[in-house]
Amino acid sequence: MKRQVIVIHGGDTPETYEKYIADLKAEEFDLEDARRKRWRETLEALLGTDFLVYTPRMPNSANAKYLEWKIWFDKIVPQIKDNSVLVGHSLGGIFLAKYLSENKLKMRLEAVLLVAAPFANDPNEKDMADFILPKSLDLLSEQGGRITIYHSTDDPYVDFKDAESYKERLPNAILKKFEGRGHFTGSEFPELAGDIKALFK
Repeated sequence: MKRQVIVIHGGDTPETYEKYIADLKAEEFDLEDARRKRWRETLEALLGTDFLVYTPRMPNSANAKYLEWKIWFDKIVPQIKDNSVLVGHSLGGIFLAKYLSENKLKMRLEAVLLVAAPFANDPNEKDMADFILPKSLDLLSEQGGRITIYHSTDDPYVDFKDAESYKERLPNAILKKFEGRGHFTGSEFPELAGDIKALFK
């Protein structure tokens, strides 16, 4: 049976709608960039024929709201099979951490892999909108299978301290420290593919 790998992408959480509009106006756009593949699009090729990689598009990622993402992910969860792998990149990482800390799943997960995930557990932290972690991540630890945190020391968006905060609250997780990988926006992520394949050996 082919293994499911579900990848939740990142997004932005502007404080206000006005900030969202200002960000849209300020952002530069290169049409060629729309052709460039990210690692989540090449992951299945690296994993091989034993895996199926799903990259669902979460709602309005440029002005993301946790409630909207939860409503959408609630539709995905019943289709996730036992021993699947969940991967969250950037905002997708804190989304999975929050969701799995607040919602008990019926299936068994093989692993949860958090890539360049921001850590925020202060309700007053406006930068993260409603993507705020609960005080306890015990349920995530209990049902997340093998949890691995991937973070680069030169990430321009998410401080490496965020990865350390996850590790502190998820003591059984593995923290993999990288250098020179930024926010993991490259076209391939062979280390991630290797780790996923190793889960099933």
